[in-house]
Amino acid sequence: MQGSDIHDSSYSWTRLIITLIIATVANVGMWAVIIVMPAVEVEFNAGRAEASMPYTLTMIGFALGNLLIGRLVDRFGVTVALIGAALVSALAYLCAILSGSIFVLSLAHLLLGLGTAVGFGPLIADISHWFLRKRGIAVALVASGNYLSGAIWPTLLADILTADGWRHVYMILAIMTLAVVIPLSFLLRRRVPEDAHGKAQAAATLRARSTGFSPRTLQYLLGLAGIGCCVAMSMPQVHIVSYCVGLGYGPVVGAEMLSLMLLGGVVSRVLSGVLADKVGGVITLLVGSTLQCIALFLYLPYDGLVPLYVISLIFGLSQGGIVPSYALIVREYMPAKEAGARVGFVMMMTILGMALGGWMSGWIYDMTGSYQAAFLNGIVWNLMNMGIMVMLLLRGRPRQMVPA
Repeated sequence: MQGSDIHDSSYSWTRLIITLIIATVANVGMWAVIIVMPAVEVEFNAGRAEASMPYTLTMIGFALGNLLIGRLVDRFGVTVALIGAALVSALAYLCAILSGSIFVLSLAHLLLGLGTAVGFGPLIADISHWFLRKRGIAVALVASGNYLSGAIWPTLLADILTADGWRHVYMILAIMTLAVVIPLSFLLRRRVPEDAHGKAQAAATLRARSTGFSPRTLQYLLGLAGIGCCVAMSMPQVHIVSYCVGLGYGPVVGAEMLSLMLLGGVVSRVLSGVLADKVGGVITLLVGSTLQCIALFLYLPYDGLVPLYVISLIFGLSQGGIVPSYALIVREYMPAKEAGARVGFVMMMTILGMALGGWMSGWIYDMTGSYQAAFLNGIVWNLMNMGIMVMLLLRGRPRQMVPA
């Protein structure tokens, strides 16, 4: 098959299915720590803040891994990166199993986050090379692997956790990661022919020049926008359970609202992918960010039970496609050969934005005794993200003029 024929081919779609399966398994490390946190808290007689450290370090490792593994994908291909990351994840599970303190367990989760990261930004960057006309939906589907992992594994592992304990759960995850990710990674050894990059490279160069920014400056702008977007996104996602408890609805109601957000997020990612294939990543991201801003405003006057369910669903339907759109913009404006590193950088910044926003909203609540100011803070950060997108839209070349 010639380079010009490889995009959107039957092989591309087969590769997407394999990639989605890998993503659903590889991302489990990000959710496993949430499942076992209560059991860890009891076993080590830890406080809530101390028991949260493994999750915090998992997210730090996840953020760094998106950047570091993205660079490995650019240099050695996705197969080498997947094998290495699977081995790192399995080692991290083993270290966690053998840990005798929260400190050691937390360090193991830093390593686990590093390995788990291969299931997000690096896989998104890789699949983006194999599609042109349907790149938006392809990227959205692979990005959905993260949400699918969060929807599937907690339910499947709950009974094992209750019957055999969290260490048994981690042993199963270590074996499953090695047994699934490594064999499937060999099916992704094929790399995009050099001549297939020519058209996309020319289009990206033309768009980047039309903005007046260098690729590095564009990358930093997208990273800043990603922080703004995810500081805003984190307020409902991280604090919705606490918000509901404070209103007297209880943690179960908050968990149901979080599930609604994730369900809406999956739907949003798919629909945003379809939209991106028609209008491009910048407009798609701007639409999602605008809807997210509206949803945040709706939280301010409405705190009744039914309105909160509705608003949480609206929020999920609004924000799910935003983060994958950053990856699309990277591919539309930046060199194809640097996709792994640049997508990894922007994904890292969005994850750091989630971490910053989660802490910031909690701090604002401690200072004011209310989440109202935290919602307003999220809106301000979201407006910064929207402002950067509007600037790129006004300065950049219309997407329809040159196919990506």
